[in-house]
Amino acid sequence: MKWHPDKNPKTRKAEAKFKQISEAYDVLSDSQKKAVYDQYGEEGLKGGVPPPGAGGPGTGSTYFSPGEGPAAFRFNTRNADDIFAEFFGFSSPFGGAGMGRASRFGNTFTDDIFASSFGEGGGGGGVSMHQSVRKEAPIQQNLSCSLERISTRVPPKGMKISKKVADASGKRMQVEEILTINIKPGWKKGTKITFQEKGNEQPGVIPADLVFIVDEKPHRVFSRDGNDLIVTQKISLAEALTGSTVHLTTLDGRSLTIPINNVIQPNTEHVVPGEGMPLPKDPSKKGNLRIKFDIKFPVRLTATQKSGIKELLGS
Repeated sequence: MKWHPDKNPKTRKAEAKFKQISEAYDVLSDSQKKAVYDQYGEEGLKGGVPPPGAGGPGTGSTYFSPGEGPAAFRFNTRNADDIFAEFFGFSSPFGGAGMGRASRFGNTFTDDIFASSFGEGGGGGGVSMHQSVRKEAPIQQNLSCSLERISTRVPPKGMKISKKVADASGKRMQVEEILTINIKPGWKKGTKITFQEKGNEQPGVIPADLVFIVDEKPHRVFSRDGNDLIVTQKISLAEALTGSTVHLTTLDGRSLTIPINNVIQPNTEHVVPGEGMPLPKDPSKKGNLRIKFDIKFPVRLTATQKSGIKELLGS
């Protein structure tokens, strides 16, 4: 910005400075040139040492300049407008020069990207930046998990995503990435796992966040109520009156044998402490297991059965 030709018309110092900036940008945007510079410095680029893998005449290389040393890179001095276009998508950074207002990509920019506040005669001042870059809306996807997975500590799960990214030249291409999702014991339905700015990349737009929302698969035995697990046990009327034993396999594979010795009335719940879901903030603690009973009453009774029940119950 400081040495831009539009701000310093016909100024030799500015021209020389911007040429240096342009050459530096040329090196940084070319992986081969940057590799030589990192290893040998500026002298390597000027031909003091041959760049690694450099080709000679007839090899099709386009980045060597004969007459500047045995293996010198040719600096591609870039036009100022081209550099700004690559960075920001528009060529002029100045409100009063060139384009006036910044180019827009659809509704990418909601205001001028730059508002210049340079003083008269190209002196001092500074640049006031009013940048309002749009961020894509979050991309949400359900992450279906079994109660077994949420109830125990399991290895992290890898989720493969595909997205579009831009390379150094601005060309967009499809890439794949593995995101690691660490399911924590006790997480509840609706828990969100956010990966910041992992959406598609495009000029002038902040990529969207990827948000995975935990969803619970239905379980054939248990249902969940907060940190509690609920199971419904079918028993006969005789078992309700005389007692029953409940046999269950827990989510982590243990066998439970739970004797019920009291009379089981309709809508009765038997609570087993500490056999529910882990508490999200302290997985070493668990909610309760609540056993509900579905009492099967007989459809009909014989006269002898009715008489026997009356005698037994004293009514």
